[in-house]
Amino acid sequence: MKVLILTHFSRGDIQPFAALAKSLSEQGHEVTVGAPETSAHLFHANAQRVLRFQDRTKKIVNDPHIRGLSRKNVPLQLIPRVQRERAGMLDDFASAADEKPDIVIHSAALPGHQIAELLGVPAVPVCAHPSWVPTTSFANPFFPYALPSSLNRSSYAWTGLVMRTLFPTVGRWRRRTLGLPPRRGHRNVMLRPDGTPTVALQAFSRHVLPSPLRYPKWVHTTGYWLLPTAPDRREAPTALSAFLEAGDPPICIGFGSMALTEPRRLGRTVAEAVRLADVRAVVVGGWGAIDPHELPDEIAYVQETSFDWLFPRVAAIVHHGGNGTIGYALAAGRPQVVCPFSTTDQAFYARQLHSCGVAPPPQPYRDLTPERLARAIHQAVTDGRLARRAHELGDRIRAEDGPTKAVKILETVP
Repeated sequence: MKVLILTHFSRGDIQPFAALAKSLSEQGHEVTVGAPETSAHLFHANAQRVLRFQDRTKKIVNDPHIRGLSRKNVPLQLIPRVQRERAGMLDDFASAADEKPDIVIHSAALPGHQIAELLGVPAVPVCAHPSWVPTTSFANPFFPYALPSSLNRSSYAWTGLVMRTLFPTVGRWRRRTLGLPPRRGHRNVMLRPDGTPTVALQAFSRHVLPSPLRYPKWVHTTGYWLLPTAPDRREAPTALSAFLEAGDPPICIGFGSMALTEPRRLGRTVAEAVRLADVRAVVVGGWGAIDPHELPDEIAYVQETSFDWLFPRVAAIVHHGGNGTIGYALAAGRPQVVCPFSTTDQAFYARQLHSCGVAPPPQPYRDLTPERLARAIHQAVTDGRLARRAHELGDRIRAEDGPTKAVKILETVP
């Protein structure tokens, strides 16, 4: 089977597709990937061909003007820039139309199904978050307001409205660039061109969602798609290895692609919380949420490292609630402290991980103080119940083997 994978956004969004590409290649399938150029290295060993797109998400978060905005003003002022860059993402996807795949696998947040329609092959959307497929089990995590449970299913219309805001030109792109005729429902990634439901993959675990979990049969919640570090890249930087071996297991603190913050203030908050909690710590810089110049020498700092290597070696993990980070933290079987930067999906996951018994109550970024963060860290590293539950849930997460399960499903797509 010839597979075309189309992905974009941050590393946490892209890396699961690298895990899928690895499993597909191991099962003898031919894989072509379209991904941002800064993430292309994730696919080199697991794809026959990589189409390099511009890293448009990183261009947005690194824009000095955007970084200078207060968080209160970011959403409104960010929309025009996001719309321009996402129009560019559409053109990136159009460049993949020269491929001749048997199937197109794409992020549900991007219209890869339009490329599949042009090529006359099936499309399979991949949901990184449980905000795409309506369910009565819980409200849409991206819906920003509390709702009665009777409106849970209706709340998923919000995702479509958000996508229309961020991709207002999809209809014009479809007609002018792809040359496809108008049709009803062309924006809905969950429907085939004939209006029937497509196979959809959810690259996260049912074990962190409310139960009972109700999804239609065409939706498959496979478990997390985790990419093991290649054998030749498993060694951590020498300084980090030495730090880990020099004392008790530290905590790990990292906020991934959260860059629209006050990095100096957050750096001071982290430094003081580590001091108050009396723990050793490793900070993973990611896209710059924490200013390393505010950290004392006693805290180890790395720009990035392999989570599947580092997380099993630490006592607890402090993070922002990103889906990718959560998967590796759960698989490592370590307690977590979740500091959601958004009031939507990250806040949803923070509540769920607390409900699962692997994390203290959520510590929202907007309310974060050194004292509050220190108390949560202390609980994470001393509460035996959190440690036991994290270990138990870690066993269940690893047993799911999401990429292998996903490949078996893809091999049956008509």
